[in-house]
Formats: sequence, C-alpha cells, structure tokens
Amino acid sequence: MRDFVSKKVRDIKPSGIRKFFDIASEIEGAISLGVGEPDFDTPWHIREEGIYSLEKGRTYYTSNSGLKELRLEIAKYNKRKYNIDYDGLNECLVTVGGSEAIDLAMRAIIEPGDEIIIVTPCYVSYEPCVILAGGTVKTICLKNENKFKLTKEELEEAITPKSKALIINFPNNPTGAVMKLDDLKEIAEVCIKHDLLVISDEIYADLSYYGEHESIASISNMKERTIVVNGFSKAFSMTGWRLGYALGPKDIIKMMTKIHQFCIMCAPTTSQYAAIEALRNGDNDVVLMRESYDERRRYLLDRLKKMGLPCFTPEGAFYVFPDIRGFGLSSDDFCLKLLEKEKVVVVPGNAFGESGEGFVRISYAYSIDDLRRALDRVERFLNTLKK
Repeated sequence: MRDFVSKKVRDIKPSGIRKFFDIASEIEGAISLGVGEPDFDTPWHIREEGIYSLEKGRTYYTSNSGLKELRLEIAKYNKRKYNIDYDGLNECLVTVGGSEAIDLAMRAIIEPGDEIIIVTPCYVSYEPCVILAGGTVKTICLKNENKFKLTKEELEEAITPKSKALIINFPNNPTGAVMKLDDLKEIAEVCIKHDLLVISDEIYADLSYYGEHESIASISNMKERTIVVNGFSKAFSMTGWRLGYALGPKDIIKMMTKIHQFCIMCAPTTSQYAAIEALRNGDNDVVLMRESYDERRRYLLDRLKKMGLPCFTPEGAFYVFPDIRGFGLSSDDFCLKLLEKEKVVVVPGNAFGESGEGFVRISYAYSIDDLRRALDRVERFLNTLKK
C-alpha cells in the first residue's frame, strides 16, 4: 500500500515544547515551569456571562465572522487601548484562538515561492503555518545584546525579491522582549520601502510592565499593511475558551473569513458572549493579573541573579529567557538533566528557533510558592554544575 501521508507534513518537526511535557508527565513529583498558560481562573463575571448564554439557549452558529456585537466591542477596545480605528464589521474576524488567525493569514496571502520573514526566537507555530500554506521561511536571529529586538539593519539584510510578509510578536514569546514605538517606526519604514505586509501577533499586548503596549498598526501608513492578531487567552485567562481575532485590511480579512467559513464555520458561541463581557468590564481583572505577574517576574529575576544565571530583563509576557551557555550544556541537555536530577520542567530555547540555542524558557504563570519550590531545585542543580 502506498504512503498516504503528505511529505510536507511529515517533514515538519514536532513541537519541542511537547517533547518535555510528555517526558515530565511520566515523572512523579515533577514541577513544570514550561506552560504558557495563566494560573488564574477566568474571572467570575466572564464565566457567568458564558453560563447565562447557555441558560438562554444561545447554542447556535454565529455568523462566520463572529457576533456583530463582539466585533464592534473588539474595535472599541483597540481604539480605547491602542488608538487604532477599525471597522468592526469589515476589518475584524473572530477566530478559534490566535493560532487560527495566524494560520488563516498565512493561507490567505501566500502564493507558492513567497518568502515570509520570521524573527526568532518565536512562537512555535509560525514556521509550520508558513510551510503548510506553501511558503518559504526566511529567519532573522534576534540577539541577546540587542535585548531581542528587531533592528532595521537586520530586516533590510533579510529581504529578497521574494519577500512578501514579516511576522513579529511583541511582547515576545519566549523572551519577553518589547519593542516601543520608536523601535517599531524604524521597522515600519523598511516595510513600506519594500512593500511588505506585517503580521503582528500581539497576544501579550496587555502584559507589558513598562508603559502601555504600542502596535505597529498605529503608525502612519501601516494599518493598511498590517494584520493584527490578538485574543482572550492571556489577558483574560481564557485559554480553554479558544477565542482570538484578527484585525486588518478588509480585502484580506474577507479572504481569511472565506477560509474560516469552509474549515471552522464560526468560533464557539458561548465563548463569544463571554468575550463581550471581558472587553466591556474586564479591565480591572487584567490590571490585577498583570500586577501579580510583575511581582513574579521581579522575584524570578532576583533569584536567577543570585544563582549566577544571566538573564535579559523581560518587559512583557510571562516568560524569562536565561542564558545557560556558561554551563557547557546544550539547551536540550540542560533541560533533560534538570528534569532527571531535580524534576523541574523548563523548555529548551532551541524549541523556538536556532537562535534560542544556549537559552531556556521559564514561565512565571505560576504562583510565587510554586516558583519558590521550583527555583530551590534549579539552584541545587546549578550548584552541581559549578563543581
């Protein structure tokens, strides 16, 4: 019998994150600092709205684009928070998480042979989504010494006649790096000069610790060449509700909606009603969670410094990305040995691209008590490496 599996799919590497979760699941007493998932319950008033929608029998399909009321609220939220004017009815698509929005964007814009520029370290889904859509990946390796920011020089060097789009993610997963408006303006100039589309994954936008988040779409002449991806999982602790959205030029959003229409139909109806409540009345919840993450961030950085583990200071998201190169181990070996000896799960940096080699990702989406217990074990492990 012939092999029915697509070579393209077979050749895609499995997620480097899942590898460690699978190993850890078999080790009794393991503590995980690997999951990028808030440890907070979804705020009760948001859950109540979801429950109420079920009680009212709102179990039907919505329009493919999402509830009109939700799309209008998303537009209002982005105007209020990031000062970008969107037409909620024509420039917004509600998706099954931010990940679906990224996939739809790739499939809507890529022609065979198109090059998509990805800056790494980055979220693990970008490269597979480009490949599955028939595109080619061009990688820019961000540097620790540049605070993991993209520079205009790096972007200029990566662009070729085949370049069609740039994917950026700030605040960044896994580094926690942030690009401010002046940084983004330089990137915008290059994108306009070379007629590039930008896919800006801003899922951690509400988790910035040094001032408000700034979007590249807010820069003059960039809204019409930017697809903003966002969602409810990180800011509102709604991971399992599976709800995201894309904002962008109406012609591209229309094509993304067409793909979504055939593959998904619509995002979960209950989640959409809950999301309306989140956008209208969830600002205080976001502030409280962000303050808690900031406390954990500062605690984690202080502990790592005392251990002698160098670490760039993250300004957003809920990850730190310490440099383990001084210990003479690869990222994979460091994580495996830490798991074997101390039963602590962290993620090797190379799971997020080649430029992550020599680093590990630690999530602080955990309580201070959990972090303290895990870091005590990490410190003990590091002491054995120093001998």
